[in-house]
Amino acid sequence: MSKYVVSIDLGTTNTVMAYAETGSAQIRLFDIDQLTAPGEVGAAALLPSLRYHPATGEMADGELQLPWRADDVAGLSQVVIGRLARKLGAQVPGRLVASAKSWLSHPQVDRTAAILPWGAEADVPKVSPVAASASYLAHLRHAWNARFAAHPLEQQQLVLTIPASFDEGARALTLEAARMAGLPSLRLLEEPQAAFYDWLFRQRAALATELAETRLVLVCDVGGGTTDFSLMKVETSGDGQPAISRIGVGNHLILGGDNMDLALAHLVETRLAGGDAPVRLSASRLSQLAERCRAAKELLLAADAPERTTVTLLGTGAKLIGGSRSAELTRDEVAALVVDGFFPLNETQAPAKRGRGAIVEFGLPYAADAAITRHLADFLRQHAAATRAALGLPADSTAIPIPDTLLLNGGVFRADTLARRLEATLAGWRQQPLRVLHNDNPDVAVARGGVAYALGQAGQAPVIGGGSARSYFLLLDDAGEADKPLRAICILPRGAAENRELLLADRTFALRLGRPVRFHLASSTAETPHAGDVVELRPDDYIQLPPIATVLRDSSAADARKEIPVQLTAMLSEVGTLEVHCVAKEDAQRWLLEFQLRGEAAAEADAPDETPMPAGLTAAIEKIDRIFGARAQQVDIKEVKQLRAQLEHLLGSRESWPTPLLRRLFDALLERAKGRRRSPGHERAWLNLSGYCLRPGFGHPLDGWRIEQLWGMYETGVQHHQDSQVCAEWWTLWRRVSGGLSVEAQLRVLDDFAFNVQADAAERGRRPVTLVNGSEEDMLRLGASLERIPGNYKAEIGAWMLEQLRKAGKSAAKAAANKSRGGAADLAKAEAAQGRLLWGLSRVGARQPFHGSAHDVVDIGVVENWLDEVLKLDWKKVEPAGFAASHLARMTGDRSRDISDTLRAEVLRRLSGVGAPANWSAMVREVVQLDQADEKRMLGDALPPGLKLLS
Repeated sequence: MSKYVVSIDLGTTNTVMAYAETGSAQIRLFDIDQLTAPGEVGAAALLPSLRYHPATGEMADGELQLPWRADDVAGLSQVVIGRLARKLGAQVPGRLVASAKSWLSHPQVDRTAAILPWGAEADVPKVSPVAASASYLAHLRHAWNARFAAHPLEQQQLVLTIPASFDEGARALTLEAARMAGLPSLRLLEEPQAAFYDWLFRQRAALATELAETRLVLVCDVGGGTTDFSLMKVETSGDGQPAISRIGVGNHLILGGDNMDLALAHLVETRLAGGDAPVRLSASRLSQLAERCRAAKELLLAADAPERTTVTLLGTGAKLIGGSRSAELTRDEVAALVVDGFFPLNETQAPAKRGRGAIVEFGLPYAADAAITRHLADFLRQHAAATRAALGLPADSTAIPIPDTLLLNGGVFRADTLARRLEATLAGWRQQPLRVLHNDNPDVAVARGGVAYALGQAGQAPVIGGGSARSYFLLLDDAGEADKPLRAICILPRGAAENRELLLADRTFALRLGRPVRFHLASSTAETPHAGDVVELRPDDYIQLPPIATVLRDSSAADARKEIPVQLTAMLSEVGTLEVHCVAKEDAQRWLLEFQLRGEAAAEADAPDETPMPAGLTAAIEKIDRIFGARAQQVDIKEVKQLRAQLEHLLGSRESWPTPLLRRLFDALLERAKGRRRSPGHERAWLNLSGYCLRPGFGHPLDGWRIEQLWGMYETGVQHHQDSQVCAEWWTLWRRVSGGLSVEAQLRVLDDFAFNVQADAAERGRRPVTLVNGSEEDMLRLGASLERIPGNYKAEIGAWMLEQLRKAGKSAAKAAANKSRGGAADLAKAEAAQGRLLWGLSRVGARQPFHGSAHDVVDIGVVENWLDEVLKLDWKKVEPAGFAASHLARMTGDRSRDISDTLRAEVLRRLSGVGAPANWSAMVREVVQLDQADEKRMLGDALPPGLKLLS
């Protein structure tokens, strides 16, 4: 039995640890040893959740010595964690890792990739969000074990708190971080619950009296990075004591103190230049400024706040002091921006605004609407039925019911002004005062509450019931239509008890062993159905989870690819995560389905669908079999060439083929892949159709498996390698499906790209037969499509394209001077080359990738140099120049990727001067989605109908 019960609050801003001896009712805070200055160690209850990565030679090893010796879990030779990291990060830009917790819930990047500090220079070591989180937990483990050597932290009863709104992916990654830190066994607890547990524990002696007039408690937890809402229902049990259950949890919001600091930083940034031209800070310098604004915000929103304060941004390098710049912030300004901007009174209970927000920085997808009170109105509207029942209000009431009691938590509410504003807002909605429960220390309440929760499970403290915070569903419809309801089967209803497995006994699925099976799930905090119910989920009522997938294998069967009937079970595990199993009906074999948590998994968001296949599908597959099937058939080469036309005759124009049909055709082609070797014509047709039917390489169930099977053919190359058209079709196939290729696969393709564009005549003579020849045009389109390779490799590809562009420009000028018929032909050829190269440059240097991660884009400085070259062209004569410039200058809202304001203004001026399409200027001026025409032009192919890339 463990000696201690320990709770860890792994916060966006600070990490806190509390503990109690087993059997004791005294909860204590653990003072965490950490560096406070070079060579100096101090202990404090708060460990800032920050890492600083020193430059080579910046700090001696002795200056970083802690009371223990341990390697960094992220593998860096030197790292500073905690209070000193905050100090150093405020002085030196671009070396501070912050908000790792927010990145854990960002599905559009690979959260296990080394991407932090976001936007840092190439020479700054980077770590993944998971590894950064693990390093804070590891620091706590070492600090604890140094003090309690006889009772290691990993052997104690552990509770780790997380936002209530964390989806299954973020929960699983949090557990992975704990395992990396050497803490493999722990229990997850939601932070709003923990905050309420802390209050319940502190009031336990008189709880019945304290809650006598309370029916429903709203817990509002606004921390550094997230906002969480939870509803706690209070009833009176048979013994007169209050019975408490959680009845509502809000959706995930990356919205908190960080957003407020950033909003103030934007304001201060405009003042740093004094009377000079406005200063646009780099992403790392803006991060520094936001840290300075955090301190100013806390000072000016305090109860005894001064009228104004000065915010100073230090210079860099030798100009650390002399290069500093300052600006003033007043108490009224902060109140107007933070209080009114983030906590408007919202008398009409207006919903949150949809669309892209103005504050988008550091690569994080902050909530589109910064007004927390509008999100709160949405939350209460969503849980209106349960709230009315808890408050005893009529079920047919149309007014949004407001809880009678409020508990505030999170560092944001240290500012008394913000706490009073939220209380006033709810009182205005309720049209009468509400009770506010006292939280004596919002910074540590969650950590203490985790211990109180564990004590409650042992019968030593009050407990909260309620089971699962949300319902989970298996999606049945295509999730591509964001504005339409989706049909889904409930596999675990909200309120389901922990460790109680639910079997969908009335639902059977046919699954083939030996091949991947993929299920698409969603969670919802809306009204509660029963397990097995088929419901319609409205767009605003659910959050799609990462897909869960496995390869089912029957260890006892020789035929590993047979099809078997299975059923699904779901359970809320004791650590607070969703577990889903497939269970064979015949012999009860079980397979755990695991979440896919890397960035590319988020793209395959559409669910197994029931799209009806066209009547001509069977005949179409027979045509494919006739050409490529295993049985030898006398097929004229003309018939091979006509296969595409014959398929279109049976199925309609191929541009109209929906994704499910395309994948059925690809599967038929894949099964008959050996038949492509019969003749050059066979190979051309197979490569062309296969690439077209699998484009863009992801976006539909089992695409990962399809790519895996297709990739197995890469090293063997083509059969008819002397046929130039076969070679061209080979590279067209890989360009079309490149979005599904892993980083490793794209790097392997890059090797062949490099050979084809760089090898001299002697090297080409030694070319292995499996290395397929590629023309300059083939390589241009291929290289531009490799979005997952590192940005420095893309920069090399872009440099090659730029050199070719200069040559094409000289050829065009020479041809224009030649007024003969031959000169006109040469001019047309040179202009076509310019168009291709400008397209390739715009794709390689794109600020917003189609399928890659944003951390792999080309460096801003490189792209700005490319834009300077593009601006030298005559855009009236070279129309693709404007298109290329608009994509190189495309606005993302992420300062680490966006070009300078001066260059942006020049691009906009030139676009206006040549009368470019309005959508080109729009993408440079603001954050917008591409229209279908621009999307097709950038990809080189239209996406299949119904498939939409989130760019």
